[in-house]
Amino acid sequence: MSARKSERLLNLVICLLVARTYVTKERIREVVEGYAGQTDDAFEKMFERDKDELRDLGIPIEMGTIDKFFSDDVGYRIRRDVFELPEVHLEPDEAAVLGVAARVWQHASLAEATTSAVLKLKAAGIQTDQSALSAIEPHVGASEPAFDPLWSAVVSRTAVRFDHRRSGAAEATKRTLEPWGIVSWHGRWYVVGRDRDREATRMFRLSRIGGNVRTVGGPGAFTVPEGTDLRSLVSELAPPRPTSEAKVRARTGSCVSLRRRANAIEPYEDGWDLLHVPYADAEVLAEEIASYGPGAVVEGPGDVLDGVLRRLRSVAGVPA
Repeated sequence: MSARKSERLLNLVICLLVARTYVTKERIREVVEGYAGQTDDAFEKMFERDKDELRDLGIPIEMGTIDKFFSDDVGYRIRRDVFELPEVHLEPDEAAVLGVAARVWQHASLAEATTSAVLKLKAAGIQTDQSALSAIEPHVGASEPAFDPLWSAVVSRTAVRFDHRRSGAAEATKRTLEPWGIVSWHGRWYVVGRDRDREATRMFRLSRIGGNVRTVGGPGAFTVPEGTDLRSLVSELAPPRPTSEAKVRARTGSCVSLRRRANAIEPYEDGWDLLHVPYADAEVLAEEIASYGPGAVVEGPGDVLDGVLRRLRSVAGVPA
């Protein structure tokens, strides 16, 4: 299929998907790139072929009357609830390809054509629902610099070395990994594999990998254990979802990591803010807060406060 035809079919889908009502054939001809400039006969044949191709692909194009008083005034639409796919579970290599596709979507000329089609529908007085575009737009972003070199390493089975900063840590540590795959989990990208430094299976969030990802040795240096289920590994290794919220006073301009995760930030008093920080493990949060020293003070709850006090007493050499 030519790029021009693919673009025309995609824009036909967009036109029929975002419109809140049935769209007449004449209006479709005006707003969809590729139909303009065709003779009446050529347009009719092209449009019928395009409809048949989309239906063959499983895209449900409906035909109905635009005005209940005029049954001959017909149009076309795609119902979002019928068009949307159920939840799809991807293999690591499929997820990686989808990540690349998401970046292409953001920058390609198709996005410009999409905007043009929506604007033309609006100009014609047709109500649109732009949120319907989410049904065809890839949602798995892959903007992290580490994505491409790690993906290449996964494909070529090459070990890599990188700097990784875990949540709450002030400094990054060097890690050497045999990457088995890249997985999207709750909207974030993770690389999973065998950590040579720890001699164990580990998972690293790509957004916390800094600097360059460097290869170690040549391709084909390792094999992924037979029967490895990356998604199961991610669910086991991923940090638990936040279930509680701590209130932490933070000095203005400090505690950047806490501020980034906070559900809310309120002015407290001169030079201080009150952060509402979600957490799953009180000890992990306490360790992070303690690392900020006098820049952070826990207001509650008690388990987080106790954890911070224990750590500060240990540093000061004060008995618990």
